[in-house]
Formats: sequence, C-alpha cells, structure tokens
Amino acid sequence: MLDIKFIRENPDKVEEGAKNRGVEVDIDRLLELDEKRRELIATVETKRAAQNIAGEKIASLKDDKEKKEAIAEMRELKEGLKIAGQDLEETVDRYEQLLLAVPNVPFDDVPVGPDESGNKVIRQVGKPAKFKFDPKDHVELGEALGVIDSKSAAEVTGSRFVYLKGGLALMQFALMQFVMSVLTDSKTLGKIIKKAKLDVPDTPFIPVVPPLMIRPEVFARMARLEPKEERYHIASDDLYLIGSAEHTLGPMHMDEILRENDLPLRYAAFTPAFRREAGSYGKDIRGIIRLHQFDKLEIESFTLPEKSCGEQDFFIAIQEHVLQALKLPYQVVAICTGDMGDPDARQIDMECWMPGQDAYRETHTADLMTDYQARRLGTRVRRNDGETQHAHMNDATAIAIGRALVAIMENYQKEDGSIAIPEVLVPFMNGKKVIEKR
Repeated sequence: MLDIKFIRENPDKVEEGAKNRGVEVDIDRLLELDEKRRELIATVETKRAAQNIAGEKIASLKDDKEKKEAIAEMRELKEGLKIAGQDLEETVDRYEQLLLAVPNVPFDDVPVGPDESGNKVIRQVGKPAKFKFDPKDHVELGEALGVIDSKSAAEVTGSRFVYLKGGLALMQFALMQFVMSVLTDSKTLGKIIKKAKLDVPDTPFIPVVPPLMIRPEVFARMARLEPKEERYHIASDDLYLIGSAEHTLGPMHMDEILRENDLPLRYAAFTPAFRREAGSYGKDIRGIIRLHQFDKLEIESFTLPEKSCGEQDFFIAIQEHVLQALKLPYQVVAICTGDMGDPDARQIDMECWMPGQDAYRETHTADLMTDYQARRLGTRVRRNDGETQHAHMNDATAIAIGRALVAIMENYQKEDGSIAIPEVLVPFMNGKKVIEKR
C-alpha cells in the first residue's frame, strides 16, 4: 500500500496513476476518512488521559459525596471513550479498505495505455532465424517426437495439463540447473553487472524451496490475491495454491526488521505454479504456452529504497544474459499502466521470437514494487544511522520453463523434425545434443 502521507501530499498524482491503470479509487473520501481517523485518535487519547486522571482523583478522595460525584464523572468518561472507540474502529476499517485498494503509482517512464496494446518495445536483440523449410509450432514438433503428451494428460486431469517426456523433460531440468548456476555464482553475476554497467553488488541468490500454498490473509498482504478467479483455493484448509514462487518468497520477512548491512537479500526458487486461466478461454489451448500447472524459477530481492531501480535493471540484465546464452531472439518491452499489476511501479517483460507462431511471446517479467508490498507486509530495514524505513522489493522470472521450451523447440528445430539442444545446456543433459524420435 502507499504511504498515507504521500497520498496527502500528492492526491492528484495518486488519482491520475490509478486512472491510468483503469482502477477506480475515491481519494477525496480516503482523505476525509484519514482526517476523521486522526481526529478520533486524538479524541480517544484525550478521553483516556482524562479517565486516568479521574481514576487517580477517586483514589485520593476521602469525602463520600465527592467520591460519588467523581465516580459518576468517571462513568460518563468511560461511556464517551467507548463511543469514540467504536467510531474510531469503524472509521479505521473503512479507511483501510480504501487505502488498500489504491494501486502503486507508476514511474514517470511507464507508458500510459489501457491494455497490452499500449506496451512499448524498448529494444530487440538477435534476428529471427530464416528456415529453408516451413517451421512447425512446438505442438506439432512435440507430438511427432513423443515428448509432449496432451491427450493422456486430458484423460487423467483435464484440459490445459500436459505430460513432458524424454529429452524435453531432461531439458526442463537442464534449464533449471543452468539458470540456478548463474544465480548462485558471484563471478558470473559480476560479469553480468560489468557488461550492463550497473552499480550493484554481486551478491548471489540464496536457493529456497518454498511452500506451494499460502494463507489468504498473507496473499492479500502481498497484494496478489486478486483476481481470485485466477487462483486455486482449497476450501477445506482455506489455503491457496501459489501462482508464482514470489507469492511465498515475498512474505519470508513479514513483520521483520532487516539490517542495512544484510541487504540486498536475494532469493531464487524453482516451483510449480498454479493458475486457473479463468479469463483466457479460447487462447493458447494447444500445447504448453498457457497451462493450469507450469514450472518457473523465480527471483526475489529486498533492497534499500535508493537501490531498488538498479536492482530491477540487474534482474533484467540476468534475464538477457540467459536468453543470449540460449541464443534466442527476443525483445525487451516496457509494460504500460493498464497492463501492470497493482503493486508494480514499473514492469519490464522479455518476449522471445516463436517461429512456429510467427510472433514474439512473453517469457519473462521483472516487477519493481518499491515499498508497496513491504508496507503491507511490515518488512522494514534499520539503517546504520538507526533510522527505520520500509524495504523495497523486486521480483522477476529467471526462467519460465514451459515458454522457454517452446522458444527453444521452435527456434532450434531441424527440417527432419528433430530439435537441436542449445550448446549451453548440453553439459546439463549428459552430453545429449539433439532431441529426436526414438
């Protein structure tokens, strides 16, 4: 959530930011409730102080008549305090509901647009390959090679699930091992930092195996519970399956005070992700582009406020390093206001060229939330000078396995239907260089 002091000082900016996202917020009403809340807090404190003084007075009185009068006065104070307290509680409840509904304020460099049509390509890297044959899409390739089995998965589980087999299953784990080797090696990270000309430390990422379920109240504090129709809910336990690893990485330091010298704290987690894809009927039904269950290696970090923009640039540099190592053509895209999540101040995506679809498709995202999530989570940092403030948070896709596999299959396909394996992955596949039909 936003700092209410920031909203008081910048109401027009906050309202404009919400409007550009397509989010309706009543900032005037929020500020009215904020003023009433502060007045009621002062009233309650005054009445509580008066009650304490009256209590001390009663204890010191000897005359019965004076004591009875003082006790009657105490009852009035107590009743007034009760009424003011109830009013304060109701006001705070309405105030918090409005405050939590206010989205983060987009940075000035974020494109303004209603939806994905407003996204802007920043740069393109690598040229789409020109084939001497008509390239196939990953579904046709995978089914012919026997490495994608949607039919059996549909019979076992339903649509939008899949079995990955043989060389494609091995490639999934090769991708995970390769990317994790990058994230945990300070020397490799140092080279990425130097190439991108960034001023960030080469602190490696700590591997984490996080929970795959999350309590609804924690999900809400992450500002990622909505839209609920996208989530899988286990009613018997009142738990949600995570839609991405950052959903349970982010709350790791909930209600904690971190130390400045321990930052940046960087984490990496490889997990399944679960999404109902409720709003995507008819889109990407075939293949492994849009599944209910898929696997990702996600990264999360906690930084000082002045370091968070550089940290997002670092995450983007890691993503580009991975795609360049895989020799996949891609473009970097600035996501517009109407296509970003509410907690994001800036979102940058990577889209890989998919020859079988003759289009760029999103494979990575990098989200900078500033202190929006940390404020809701109560995650703070104590500076070396003793000052305490909310940490800034970033999360990003290190590799989304399904979509990376699609990009590799379609870009590395051969005329005979086999698929070459990117050179950088060969050491992680026992020397296997080609996926071909057995």
